[in-house]
Amino acid sequence: MGKKADLNKDPEEVAAMFDGVAKRYDFINDLLSLNRTKAWRKVATSIIAPKKGMRILDIAAGTGSSSRPLADAGADVVALDFSQGMLDAGRKRNPDLTFIQGDALKLPFGENEFDVATISFGLRNTSSAKAALADAFRVVKPGGRMVVVEFSHPTNRIFRTIYMKYLMGALPTIAKKTSSNPDAYIYLAQSIQAWPNQKGLAQVMESAGWERVGWQDLTLGIVAIHIGHKPISTQN
Repeated sequence: MGKKADLNKDPEEVAAMFDGVAKRYDFINDLLSLNRTKAWRKVATSIIAPKKGMRILDIAAGTGSSSRPLADAGADVVALDFSQGMLDAGRKRNPDLTFIQGDALKLPFGENEFDVATISFGLRNTSSAKAALADAFRVVKPGGRMVVVEFSHPTNRIFRTIYMKYLMGALPTIAKKTSSNPDAYIYLAQSIQAWPNQKGLAQVMESAGWERVGWQDLTLGIVAIHIGHKPISTQN
């Protein structure tokens, strides 16, 4: 099996890992999430509430699955990802979307450019969640929002035990049968275990400058959507 996951990930290694699974990434994600991914994205879209005239930055957008419904609602969406393989697959699948290659920790945009920044299932794969959230804070307009969709910790203790056993037990077997790069999914499963719980992530967001941070649990806390707000005035 590949190396054990931790929260200190080298960007080049992460990009190479996603390059290797890009073509089947969305299919494998649906399989491993028991086909709940689309439902989770619908909730995230409703929270973002995209509309015409809204400028949205979708960080770690991958193939554009999270960007698609935002653009369909009329918003001006920029889909950013570090992996060239993901971008290539995204451009083929969603040729009308704007894809840009970039690092979540060093976003290629000026200050106060976007109404909303969002990241779905990508924050835990950055080398520093706080740095990524802080740079997102920089490019979002005062009064704008940050919406983070990420795997979290089931809130029920018994279900949490069952889920973690499934994740670490069944996932490697499923991945080996369905993916050409099973180590990538084993790595992702381990990264979920190492990720902070709902309160912990809220504290990281607050330390990056976001205020009034709250979250909504989905599927008993398998996933949590965190929402933070950039204050109208950022002056002390």
